[in-house]
Amino acid sequence: MSNAVHLSLLIGPIIPLPVPAMLIDALEEVTVTSASEGASGFQLRFKVNSKSELNTLFLIAVGNNASLGTPPLRVVLIVTLGGRAQPLFDGVLTNVEVQAGQNRQPGSITITGEDLTKVMDLIDFSGLPYPAMPVEARVALICAKYAAFGIIPLPIPSFFPDVPIPIERIPAQQGTDLAYIRQLAEEVGHVFYIEPGEVPLTNIAYFGPEIKVGIPQPALNIDMDAHTNVESLNFSFDPTKGVLPIVFIQNQMTRVPIPIPIPNLNPLQPPLGVLSTPLANLKMMKETAKMSPMQAICAGLAEAKKSQDAVSASGSLDVLRYGRILRPRKLVGVRGAGVAYDGLYYVSSVTSTLGRGKFTQSFNLSRNGLISITPTVPA
Repeated sequence: MSNAVHLSLLIGPIIPLPVPAMLIDALEEVTVTSASEGASGFQLRFKVNSKSELNTLFLIAVGNNASLGTPPLRVVLIVTLGGRAQPLFDGVLTNVEVQAGQNRQPGSITITGEDLTKVMDLIDFSGLPYPAMPVEARVALICAKYAAFGIIPLPIPSFFPDVPIPIERIPAQQGTDLAYIRQLAEEVGHVFYIEPGEVPLTNIAYFGPEIKVGIPQPALNIDMDAHTNVESLNFSFDPTKGVLPIVFIQNQMTRVPIPIPIPNLNPLQPPLGVLSTPLANLKMMKETAKMSPMQAICAGLAEAKKSQDAVSASGSLDVLRYGRILRPRKLVGVRGAGVAYDGLYYVSSVTSTLGRGKFTQSFNLSRNGLISITPTVPA
């Protein structure tokens, strides 16, 4: 790693411990990917030779933690930048790949893993009832099982709650905890992910709407001489992406479905561009006629939010020049790209790559329109 960046690696079941020095010495490269959708993942590559103790160390460790009776092997990465320790990733190991050396050249061991949502996807709890419980209460109860992994649930109530009366219907879980929570998130237009907390070995299990408000991260500057802090930044605009969903609410007396257009009106996702994405298509959601009015509206909002981000950007930066770690699922400013593309963006994904003497990040940004809504972008 660079002299200004220190990486700590902890491995172990449930409560991981710092690894021995020989593991750090053999570590060549670390890659961590975090995105607003789907599970985050990591990859560690170690340089080894045929006589290295690491060849058997990982196989024994993984073999002893691969059954239902034992917890998966937990891997925690902590980066110290500017004297401040920040958790970069907290997850579990899922795969070990060995590449043998050739012609007196060392080989490599690559271990791959996912975030802690993986431990919620191991056991099928189908049939578990949740009588008279709103969606957020079910999510909190499910996440409480995993407190030993430092998981702290943060469920946000739905904008249009729909709590079934027990004498009419009792919701029951289908599939694993992760599959059921993702199903609930899809139904109410929420997202679910687990990300490291501010304190090492703690994690926030967030269930709620995508939040596109808050204090933006330091701006990404392109073509600004000494203030430039990104290596590349490319933009694209898709004017055909806008879709207006039409849901159908059935009148119980006449059985006549009433079509209702659902625009994206999430107060936690205000417009970031002056020229919003034009509505290029209508989507008839006929399946919503079988739902309750609250369920139909939630389904419409979930569909509306998928089609708003017509502006996207991708690029890369050197963390030491940027001065901090760019975080996904937060806002960031862009300066120096021109009137159409300057402004605030939502960071949809970040891939961090660490090696000896380098710490770089590639990223993807999104926004719902052209031209910044703010006259100036905070530095």
